[in-house]
Amino acid sequence: MKKKKVVLAFSGGLDTSYCAVYLGKEKNYDLYTALVNTGGFSENEIQKTEEQASSLGIQNHTCLDVTGQYYQKGIRYLIYGNVLKNNTYPLSVSAERVFQAVAIANYAIEIGADAIAHGSTGAGNDQVRFDLVFNVLAPELEIITPIRDQKLSREEEVSYLEKNGIKQEWAKAKYSVNKGLWGTSVGGAETLTSNLPLPEEAWPQKVTKCDTRTIELGFENGEPVSIDGKSDSPVEIIKKLQEIAGPYGVGRDIHVGDTIIGIKGRVGFEAAAAMIILKAHEQLEKHILGKWQIYWKDQLANWYGMMMHEGQYLDPVMRNIESFLESTQKYVTGTAIIKLAPHRFEISGIESDYDLMQSEFGQYGEMNNAWSGEDVKGFTKILANSTLIQKEVQNED
Repeated sequence: MKKKKVVLAFSGGLDTSYCAVYLGKEKNYDLYTALVNTGGFSENEIQKTEEQASSLGIQNHTCLDVTGQYYQKGIRYLIYGNVLKNNTYPLSVSAERVFQAVAIANYAIEIGADAIAHGSTGAGNDQVRFDLVFNVLAPELEIITPIRDQKLSREEEVSYLEKNGIKQEWAKAKYSVNKGLWGTSVGGAETLTSNLPLPEEAWPQKVTKCDTRTIELGFENGEPVSIDGKSDSPVEIIKKLQEIAGPYGVGRDIHVGDTIIGIKGRVGFEAAAAMIILKAHEQLEKHILGKWQIYWKDQLANWYGMMMHEGQYLDPVMRNIESFLESTQKYVTGTAIIKLAPHRFEISGIESDYDLMQSEFGQYGEMNNAWSGEDVKGFTKILANSTLIQKEVQNED
């Protein structure tokens, strides 16, 4: 009988290592493992994951690098929309999970797999994100989730692996860390409470800079394209900015929000590059876009971020919102001047040929060049009409 061909989303950690051994030895599946790199893995980490797969007896392992696609089809729109979940979180992990799931689904279809497997538990958001994408892109494929289905504890997973001759150091880290291009999430005992902050030891990026530094971040049509006048691709700009700003300890915070499964969740994150880019971009837009452009961008971007966070990236409405967001970026070109200091940064100002403050119509609070005092009197009288009528007709106080 032909073996069932299964693609396993593989990180090399305890959960996916258990899945690999269980599906390969216990179920005797024709197993293919895939690590999806969305910018969070170094070459050394990719190599170690490949070695881990080999040590588990996996003969078919690959690394799918979708960093460029992740930026072009995801992060770019998060920047256009200045997207911060609950005004705090730049979707550091939730956005990349969607693109990892898409890559796994496409790979499974490409090699003619019968099923897709992942190591998510039944208690978090990732299970929904993966399942949603798989159900849309590959509805004919079975979804296998050993950890979720068997409700396994960490100790049970370790015991099973040791019984199968896999003896490794599975010491549980005090904090769960997930590093990506758009930021790093940090979870631990404190994030399970409502009142405790993460201690300094929990943050992967240590604060080593105690001076101040000013940098200039250049944008073209809404995308980051240069640092201090040196041009590069947006992906490289993000990486370089993280290297510069990360040691200052900026971009740290704790996000509190509603999970997809209906419970409240709390997670720490550090995202120096993401937070600086979003705030610098937002400041440029305040100078360049009109009032109603900014208003409707805020409404649609908030919706876009929620849909992305909850794994609904493939819904056609997301393409509609992306078209709108992109159309607003035609003139969002210029430079933001940013001051870095330990644990904080500030946007000092911007420079742009499209800065609407350069208008000759007038200077706020100083001089009116395009209207007279009499014009303002008539304008405000008409502006008051609707409220005045309602007050008199309905006897409002």
